[in-house]
Amino acid sequence: MSGKILVAIDLADGEDQKGILKAGKQLAELDGSSISVVTVLPDFGMSMVGSYFDKDASTRALKAAAEKLHDFVRDTLGSDADVQHVIRMGTGYEEILETARELGITLIVMGAHRPALRDYLLGPNAARVVRHATCSVHVVRG
Repeated sequence: MSGKILVAIDLADGEDQKGILKAGKQLAELDGSSISVVTVLPDFGMSMVGSYFDKDASTRALKAAAEKLHDFVRDTLGSDADVQHVIRMGTGYEEILETARELGITLIVMGAHRPALRDYLLGPNAARVVRHATCSVHVVRG
């Protein structure tokens, strides 16, 4: 079965994300699937936040994130030639789900952290992705 795997990476967590990417790559190799890696940046255009940034802040942030994502994938897997890189801006779980829909993803691989009290009230990204995804979700714990 050839599918498409989406690995969701939080570049702010750095080293913790390497295991998630490696797990996604292993699953892709087992299944003969292609792999895409997505990272989501906060939306600078939000009305409360947007006024503190100049017009080009979003563009610069997207460019920097793209470079950092390519470096991260290359450092973790040895090469990023066979990996599609996706940079999104917005709310984490919403952008992960939208990317999965747009790319026809068959499996999402993402990490989960030990929940804090606020996560029980608001729900972490992983829980929301699991709840609303139309494909399977593989959650990697730490």
